[in-house]
Amino acid sequence: MGQRGLPLDCLLSVFALLSEDDLLTASCVCKEWHEAAETPWLWRELCLHRWGFCNLSQLLSDADRYTWKRYYLRRSSLEMNMKSGRSGGDYTCKSLRGHKGRVVSIAYLVENGTIQDSWNSTPVVCSASSDGTVKAWDIHKGVNLWSSSGQNPLTAMFTDPQQCVVGAADSTGTIKLWKGQTGEELASYSSGSSQSTLLFFSMDGSSFLMVGTAVGSLVTLSSPLLSELSRHVVCDSFRLNVLLSSPDKKWILTASKQSSDLSPKVFWSQSVCCPVKDEDTVCLNLPVSGCSAAVFLPSQPARLAVIHSEGLGNQKALTVFDLSLKKSKYKEEPQAQQVESFKLDLSHWHSDIILQAKGNSTILVTDGNDLKVYTLKGALIANFKDHLQPIVSLCVDNFRVVTASRDLSLRVLTWRNDRDKGPTLESQYHLLGGSHTMSRGFTQVTCDYASIVASVESVDGKDALKAYVFNS
Repeated sequence: MGQRGLPLDCLLSVFALLSEDDLLTASCVCKEWHEAAETPWLWRELCLHRWGFCNLSQLLSDADRYTWKRYYLRRSSLEMNMKSGRSGGDYTCKSLRGHKGRVVSIAYLVENGTIQDSWNSTPVVCSASSDGTVKAWDIHKGVNLWSSSGQNPLTAMFTDPQQCVVGAADSTGTIKLWKGQTGEELASYSSGSSQSTLLFFSMDGSSFLMVGTAVGSLVTLSSPLLSELSRHVVCDSFRLNVLLSSPDKKWILTASKQSSDLSPKVFWSQSVCCPVKDEDTVCLNLPVSGCSAAVFLPSQPARLAVIHSEGLGNQKALTVFDLSLKKSKYKEEPQAQQVESFKLDLSHWHSDIILQAKGNSTILVTDGNDLKVYTLKGALIANFKDHLQPIVSLCVDNFRVVTASRDLSLRVLTWRNDRDKGPTLESQYHLLGGSHTMSRGFTQVTCDYASIVASVESVDGKDALKAYVFNS
């Protein structure tokens, strides 16, 4: 055949048609084929065909350490392990203990993302507890990095990975910020609210903290100084417990789950973060009653889905709005254009509905023990019945969905792109949380690209974290 005589361009044209396994096989035939199969362009095309986006600047800036082939093989191996979930082979599990009360919040401070090549950075997860402390954990080693000094029982927490700070609110309304690396206290603010909802928010290079109070006020603070910038009454006498920011950072959603009559309100973020004296706040009440749950669709700049009351009884509906700002010579007028609306067929009535989304048209709703997946037009495309007790937490990213339940299990589901149906979800395996004699079930779950962390409610009142780290 005389393969030595084949020009490189011809080899590359043929190799470009091969799969990963076939390309690796071809590289073992001879020296010339090996050198051709190592061409970065071939592996770059495989990466972009499979994932659509990779960190070009990182891979090209350090060619000795980062190569397209290495990126492809490591990431595909990691995803294979995350999809199969074999205990002892695909992941390691560590228990993180040290809190003496209930864990009320968990969040990543340092995480591994999909665009990293090695996934060897050390993920750090923070947890806040009713014992009055915030703890930072190295989940690879399973060790506590630092703990804040004790205060009143904590009720909420947030992390800011960019500034590497952690913030938490306690039962007296005191909000504190700490350095993420050391736990050194940075600032303190008193909201005077026994229950606070926290939303960290970045806009135009500046950072802010939104605080929803127990009496229905939205307080905007600068970060990390915690100086009050503005205060607005949203729902007088009802707790403001829904705070969300849009992907384009131009809108803030505020709502209370405590009233089925109050309409959710959206604020133009510029008007609350950078208020101008004597100018009206730019805001809008959405034309729905109540708010059981809400989510911004991640692939749209300001597309908002809201679950709300519909008609008599406990009937719920989901309505989707596109938010925009109409500017004229003399004023700015917010607008909410209804995109879709449909009734939800929920078999379990409860107040803790969880709503999440993927892309620009896929909606996920928890219904008691079940997870339901809808299209934007309201078509039910999947109904997963993997749990024996209610789902209490839900984590969604572009590769997988993880549900946490009171039955002391996590269920891992993965996305698959169907040419005709679009994104479809496939249920894969359970991750177990331990003994039912020692624990009452999972309470929260969060994920980065290569790990899953969940909090477990313990019978003795000293909650623990479970960290599942997947191998690449």
